[in-house]
Amino acid sequence: MPELIDAAKLVEQSPLSLLQTYVLPWLDNIFLALLVFVIGRWISRLLVKLSRKLMEKVRVDPLLLNFVASLLSWLLTLFVIIAALDQLGVDTTSLIALIGAAGIAVGLALKDTLQNFASGVLLILFKPFKVGDYIEAGGVAGVVEEIRIFSSLLRSPDNKELIVPNGKIYSDTIVNYSARETRRVDLMVGIAYDADIRLAKQTLQEILDADPRVLAEPAAVIAVSELAESSVNLIIRPWVKSADYAAFYGDTLEKIKLSFDERGISIPFPNLQLHLRDIPNLERL
Repeated sequence: MPELIDAAKLVEQSPLSLLQTYVLPWLDNIFLALLVFVIGRWISRLLVKLSRKLMEKVRVDPLLLNFVASLLSWLLTLFVIIAALDQLGVDTTSLIALIGAAGIAVGLALKDTLQNFASGVLLILFKPFKVGDYIEAGGVAGVVEEIRIFSSLLRSPDNKELIVPNGKIYSDTIVNYSARETRRVDLMVGIAYDADIRLAKQTLQEILDADPRVLAEPAAVIAVSELAESSVNLIIRPWVKSADYAAFYGDTLEKIKLSFDERGISIPFPNLQLHLRDIPNLERL
């Protein structure tokens, strides 16, 4: 950087000497700074373009691709500006320290936001679920409508819009009900102790055989699971396609109740018996 101008020396020197001593060095520095800025911007654009092509080649999600490209462009531009200022003679050491301190302060202030961003990046990269899946995560359940950088949009079964922070989703257990093509339906029904177990199992098997939604493989399981206090509990475990799960569950429970009623198979329910004894002086109470 040119030396500071001394007023006394300035008066004594000729215009040509002043030009050579003070003006030309500044012009050289300005020219070099502009050159560094122009070339640096050209290189930064080239790097951003190459990174875009690389991410497109590995099929990175477009939302993440645009965000990473913008962030990379901003960081490279900041680096080019600092390099250009250094050519002008500006002390960039303190500037870099200031930027670093500001970055730490912003990071602490936006801790939750940065966590949501990092979780959003991981969700997009590893894809534990996709748009259209029915999931349970972050304390809510619904169909995934959109996966954003900071949050995900779900639609609840009763058509409510749920916006869930990605940090909450990724830090919790994710249950994806749509990840597999088939699901096992777990049903249990209790019959009275004096009911015919063989007839009950035969009735349940006929219900499953008559429903085209039940898959042949894996085979359905019908068995006694427990001799409970007031009932013999039977488990019914057929396999269906994931899309048929909810409708099949309700339909099968209804068919079991109607079929058991037709065949006289009783399903016990809690009842209370009250016994009264002769108590002396009861009439006075």
